[in-house]
Amino acid sequence: MTLPLEGRSAIVTGAGRGLGRAEALELARLGAAVVVNDYGQPGRDGSGAASAGPAEQVAAEIRAAGGTAVAHTGDVADFRQAEELVELAVGAFGKLDILVNNAGILRDRMVFSMAEEEWDAVIRVHLKGHFNTTRFAAAHWRQRSKAAGRPVYGRIVNTSSEAFLAGSAGQPNYAAAKGGIVGLTTSTALALARYGVTANVICPRARTRMTEDVFAGFGRPEEGLDPLAPEHVAPLVGYLASPAAAGVNGRLFVVHGGMVAVLDRPRVQVKYDSEREAFTYDELDALLTPYFAGRPEGETFAAAEVLSLKRG
Repeated sequence: MTLPLEGRSAIVTGAGRGLGRAEALELARLGAAVVVNDYGQPGRDGSGAASAGPAEQVAAEIRAAGGTAVAHTGDVADFRQAEELVELAVGAFGKLDILVNNAGILRDRMVFSMAEEEWDAVIRVHLKGHFNTTRFAAAHWRQRSKAAGRPVYGRIVNTSSEAFLAGSAGQPNYAAAKGGIVGLTTSTALALARYGVTANVICPRARTRMTEDVFAGFGRPEEGLDPLAPEHVAPLVGYLASPAAAGVNGRLFVVHGGMVAVLDRPRVQVKYDSEREAFTYDELDALLTPYFAGRPEGETFAAAEVLSLKRG
């Protein structure tokens, strides 16, 4: 029986722990050869010395299970190291087919207290890191497509967050980066479709080193798989990386605990047209103030309503 990703090669960033690790293992289980990338810093805020340990351990785990994997311990937020990551995949496996961007850090702070460095660090790792790897993977696929005179096989799966959807009071840097990743993904999807490449984005919910405080109040079940286990997210990544998802492009998914939601783009809730050449303050006050007065305070995207999880 042929595996869905047999003969394909993949990069998974931030794959030494948590979601990235589960995704790398899933892609390997489905037959892909995997480059396991992780900078290996021990702190979830990006602190501490870089280490080859996490990436090497996951790569070894894949090989022990009969798969093919190599480790890369570079910083994807560094432009040249991201280029080297793509070059490693091409050199080791002959080509790159799949890119899964997952690397990230946290520097939580209320917006009125956030330091410039805390903002820059999170934007750099999440948003610039996603761009850097996408930039070089896209160039690889475009070059291959032009040389072949036809579309090639390319899949990008990027990682956003519900912080982008519903807001996160103590994470303005993280929420902004994750919103930027959605924009990067939809733009990439349009730009690369002609070359045979798809780009999609997921908003996962999982219990990892990054979210240990967020989900501290959600108990683990005594039996069965934790609803917040990263293993609930990995199969969707495997599907989006597969030939079966050729018709899925530029889409946003929320995934956790046995649930996948396909989100629509923002829709117009209500529309007003000026009775004059241009709106006046008084006209807008008469139209908008009553409308918002009748809506719940703090209401955000309706899509967030599907994201429920019972406390255990």
